[in-house]
Formats: sequence, structure tokens, C-alpha cells
Amino acid sequence: MSEPHVGVDAALAAPERHAARSAPAGLESGTRHLGRDPLRRRLLASADTLAVGATCSTIGSLQGAAAGVWALTSLPAWLLVAKLTGLYDRDHRSLRHLTVDEARSLGVWAAGGTAATLLLLYLLPPETPSYATGAAALATAAAAGFAFRVLARRIWRALTPPERALIVGTGSLAELTRRKLRLFADMHVEVVGEVAAAPVEGTGWLTGVDRVLLAEGAIDEHVVAGLVRACRERNAKLSMIPPTGAFGTAVTLTRIADLPVVEYNTWDISRSTLFLKGTIDVLAAAFSLVLLSPLLALVALAIVLDSRGSPIFVQRRAGRGGRPFSMLKFRTMVSDAEERLPEVVSLDDLEQPMFKLPRDPRVTRIGALLRRTSVDELPQLVNVLKGEMSLVGPRPEQVELVERYGPEHRFRLAVKPGMTGPMQVFGRGELTFEERLAVERDYLENLSLGRDIQILAMTVAAVAGGRGAY
Repeated sequence: MSEPHVGVDAALAAPERHAARSAPAGLESGTRHLGRDPLRRRLLASADTLAVGATCSTIGSLQGAAAGVWALTSLPAWLLVAKLTGLYDRDHRSLRHLTVDEARSLGVWAAGGTAATLLLLYLLPPETPSYATGAAALATAAAAGFAFRVLARRIWRALTPPERALIVGTGSLAELTRRKLRLFADMHVEVVGEVAAAPVEGTGWLTGVDRVLLAEGAIDEHVVAGLVRACRERNAKLSMIPPTGAFGTAVTLTRIADLPVVEYNTWDISRSTLFLKGTIDVLAAAFSLVLLSPLLALVALAIVLDSRGSPIFVQRRAGRGGRPFSMLKFRTMVSDAEERLPEVVSLDDLEQPMFKLPRDPRVTRIGALLRRTSVDELPQLVNVLKGEMSLVGPRPEQVELVERYGPEHRFRLAVKPGMTGPMQVFGRGELTFEERLAVERDYLENLSLGRDIQILAMTVAAVAGGRGAY
């Protein structure tokens, strides 16, 4: 993913080394990425056009072919709403931007475009669109818009080479930046070099670089200002990774005129948020159990046929406040797995209170498939229904491991554990203990219903990818 560390002198002496990777003929620093962003915007606009076409087809099937054709004339209004809501301009401003990150904006886009289309049909003879038509059109626009945009971004990544990045900085912050780039391939970024500090003069060191990642432990405003000028001159993007200790995760950047202000979220979660979260948990769990009951029965039968023992595995896990509860899972290991645990790991010898075994010999054949698809977690819907767990939250850990927690680790016990959570969507089993704590702290310090919905949506992609599912 990255080359060995290079100093400033080496970077200046051999700038062509950074330009050599994956560069199409004729493209140099500052121009290579200029065609990437317009292509992505065109692909996103094409995705939106296909979504509008699907929406108009829905209208035509319910109101008649003529209504569907007239509805298609509202396409410019749809694209205008997308532009006004920033749906074509966010990718190139962010180091990582996913379709799920724009879910709210897509909802606004679907509602605004549907309203414009229905207004057009209302003004035209002879038939006024029904409420059912409006609801179907809105649902189609939202679903198709999301799906086609996911596809458009995948096509864009397949058509374009990775963005070439230069890391400026050393130490733990630079290493953390490199690790995140390795964990999240969807960023489509390749590290082509590293320098300990940015040169104070000239821009030749930016040759062949699309993005500069400033990962310095100490922020010097003069260095930042110089980098902004240099990157602007060479049309290279600039991202700054601030020291995590200074900024943390519970921050929001606001402005008072030209003065940037960092606001720290240090207040408690509102009772209404927790009440709605709990209500959604119970309703969604009950509905899911009914809907998935045939699948649950088939999985239980497959486990019984594959190996001896009960299809359900019950284990004591630590819940909110560290209180133990019996967590349910489909059994993915041999029936005597608990007794054989000392054969594969010694809890007393663990450096940190967690463990994940990529190749656990106790896992059965059907168990490996269930783990890969996360189907083994579905019985926890019963735990959610009983109020012991939530749909989203920090994953519940074994009581024996929680007993080894230090005071700095116990923050993750402040809420109900979740069936899925930040660990599942930001690396799963590949995360270190410190990385796991970091993403869970970020979740707890910024807890909201919108964040829960986002994590649920991201879980689908994480499960489909299967990376880190041990």
C-alpha cells in the first residue's frame, strides 16, 4: 500500500518517483485528478437519471403510459434539486465519502423531485395522481437513487486509478493514517511517498501527487498556510489529520464569520433519543423475527445436521453497566467449544482484554458460513426484544474479558450492547483493541438515531464484503 519512508531531500531529488505509478500518459501532478472528479459527477448524474426513469416507470404503471411520459419531462427539476442539495459536489471535498453518508440528502432529493413531478401531473389533464402513486414514486426514487449511486461509484473506482497521496508527518499519527487507508479501500487512495516535513519553498515536491495528507502531531499554522498555497498552485488536494488527543471525536466545526470554532459534545444523550431508540429496537426486532422465522428454522436444522448439539449457543456477556446477560447465537463451533478454549487461547496471557482467532479449529463447516454472513447473530433479535441489547451499539464482550477492563475501557458499557455497531462497519476482526475503542468512543460521543440508521445500512455492505469476519 505504501512505500518506505522517504525524507524531504529524497522527495525533492527524485520527484519523478512519485509520478511513476498508475499515471495515464500525458497526466502530471495537478492535472491527473482533474478528469477524475468530472467523470464521477457525470456518472452520478447518469445514476440519478436512471433513478428518475425508474420512478417515471412506476408512475406510468399506476397512472397510465401518458402520465409516465409527462413525468419524464420533470428530469431537469430532479437534477437541479440534486445539485442544490450538494449531491454532485461532496465526493471531491472529502477523503472518504460513501453513498450512505448522503442518505438524508437523497431523501430530500427524492421528496423534492417527487413533489415537482406530481405537481406537473396535477396541472396536466386529464388525471390527477393518487396518493398511492405519490407514495410509490417516492419509495422508488429513494431506493433506485441509492442503488444506482452505489453502482456509479463502483464503476468510477473501476475506471480510474487510485488517487496518489503523499503523507507529510511521522510518528503514530502518520502510521494511523496509513492504517486507515489500508482498512478502507473504498477511499481509492494509494500512498506513493512520505516526507517528515513539508518543504518551505517550491512546489516541485508535489510532482505526481494528487493529495497531500498532513499528519503532524503538532499543528503549525504557517506550515498549513504554506501547504494550502502549494496545493492550490499545483491543483493537489489537501487533507489534514489533526492530533486525536487535541480534537477527539466529540467535535463539530462551526464558524462565526471567518473565525472557525471547534465545539465539543460534552452533554448527555437526550431521554427522547434513548426512548425512540428503544422503541425502534423492539418494533424492528419483533417484525424481523416474524419475517425471518423460516430462515431461522432452516439454519437451526442445518446446524443440527452438520454437528451434534443444540443449534443455539448461550453465553454470558456483559450488558449495560457491565451487568451479565445470556446472549443467544446460532452455534458455529463444536458443542464442547467452551471446554476447549484453553487449547487455543489463554485469557490470563492476553495483552489486551479481547481476542479474535482468524482460524479457530473449533469452528464447524456450517459455522464458517454463518460467521462469514453474520447469520449466526440473528438469534440476538430475542435479546433486543427483551431489552438486553439494541440493534446498534458496542458489541457485547464476554464477562471474563470485561472483568479485565481498566477504567479507561469501561465507557463502552454506558449503553446497551448492539447486534451491530461501529466495530462491524469499520474493520470488524481486523481492528486492534485501541482502534475498536476509538470507533466505539466516536459512536457514543455522537450517538443519534440518524447515526444508527447509517450504521445499519453500512452493515449490509460490511457483511457482503466479509472482510474481518472471524
